Amino acid sequence: MIDSRLRRLVAGSPHYIEIRYHNRRSRSLGIRKGTPIELASKHTEGVGIRVLFNGAWGFAATSDMGEAALERSLRSAFEGARRLSELRRHRSALAETDRLATGEFELPGYSELLSIPLSEHRETVEDAERRLRSSSKSIDTAQCQYTEVFEEKFIVTSDGADVWLRLVRPELRFLAFAKDGSKMSRGYDSVGATGGWQCMFQNRSLDRYIETAAASAVDLLAAAAPEGGRKKVILAPAMVGLLAHEAIGHTVEADFVISGSVARDLLGQQVASEKVTLCDSGRSEHAPYAGGELPVDDEGVYADRTVLIEKGKLVGYLHSRETAKQFGVKPTGNARAWEFSDEPLIRMRNTYVEPGTDDLNDMIAGIEDGFYVDGPEGGQADATGEFMFGASRVRRIKNGKLAEVVQKVTLSGNAFDVLRSVDAVSSDFKWDLGSGHCGKGQPAKVDAGGPFLRCEILVGGEA
Repeated sequence: MIDSRLRRLVAGSPHYIEIRYHNRRSRSLGIRKGTPIELASKHTEGVGIRVLFNGAWGFAATSDMGEAALERSLRSAFEGARRLSELRRHRSALAETDRLATGEFELPGYSELLSIPLSEHRETVEDAERRLRSSSKSIDTAQCQYTEVFEEKFIVTSDGADVWLRLVRPELRFLAFAKDGSKMSRGYDSVGATGGWQCMFQNRSLDRYIETAAASAVDLLAAAAPEGGRKKVILAPAMVGLLAHEAIGHTVEADFVISGSVARDLLGQQVASEKVTLCDSGRSEHAPYAGGELPVDDEGVYADRTVLIEKGKLVGYLHSRETAKQFGVKPTGNARAWEFSDEPLIRMRNTYVEPGTDDLNDMIAGIEDGFYVDGPEGGQADATGEFMFGASRVRRIKNGKLAEVVQKVTLSGNAFDVLRSVDAVSSDFKWDLGSGHCGKGQPAKVDAGGPFLRCEILVGGEA
């Protein structure tokens, strides 16, 4: 058994050793215009070994599970650490923790989906694409894509972590292109979860995802450009999640803080409205099946809830065991690696704003001239908190009521300034960014969401 072999490697070591066995299987199916465009499977398996020797890290990885190959990799990691220790002035160290995991964790859906051949999903995906394509005469092209990724890990450390982890993340994407003469528009929707097939439909049914992608494409053909400027807006949970993850979450990852992110100088300060509490958690808080659910990180630390902003005040950062030692705090369970051949980095899991007590209808009624914003289209943010995001499902709010659909908009500004302007937080909550990946040198599966927020933001549009 691989776990017995790996336990023997760490037993009795005077130095810190961390070994991670990782078995990943992914399967994907894509349909466009009634024709399969993808039917693929991928399997990677191997072991990554990290050693901390005299304040320096060494790392080695192998796809050979034999004892001789594992011992060679361990020696290689030790040798790398020894050589680096002769050159480094700064000495790495690990925070002590009582949160090292032991035992087995298998999240819902893993055995269920593993037992179902991908071919059994083909009819559903084909039917979804056909319905999307035929939902309007204006729709010229449609595409539906299904992916599932199975993760199995065994993590053992010389100071006590000893844990098996199994989970699966299914994902569906819907894409429609509508055409009217020379005009073309795109509608898009997607969902990702940690769990079985039905876990993807806790927010919306399969029918609603199809309807949303189709309606977005068709509505945008006739939509007028919005008026630009600083506006009062309602951000839907997906947009709240995008703001929380991209524009806030990355600034509070401790490695970025050490490198000089804006959050380095803001700890203990009021950075948002008192109505805003922002967290990151490996658990699915408030609603189940978040796309970044993770009981244990890749250092074997429980991936607990970490409060980052509490009632508007910045109170914490996201840590590995090494940065936790530097800051004199406990590890937060945020060290994650994508492949067995990658070293863990500080990464988010599920980042969100806590729900409040306000009613969405009352929030809309309080806006004379503004926008309801949903349909995140990605964008960019940097270590200063400055951001620019796109949104594709946007409606005018006029005299306290939802009005017509408008063209796609860009939202920009400083995330902390936007959060300071929040004057209402709904009691709703949704995870709504579970599809796709976060990038930071390596990909990572994450999720983000929250309630509806009413705030002020700069909207790009006509002058």
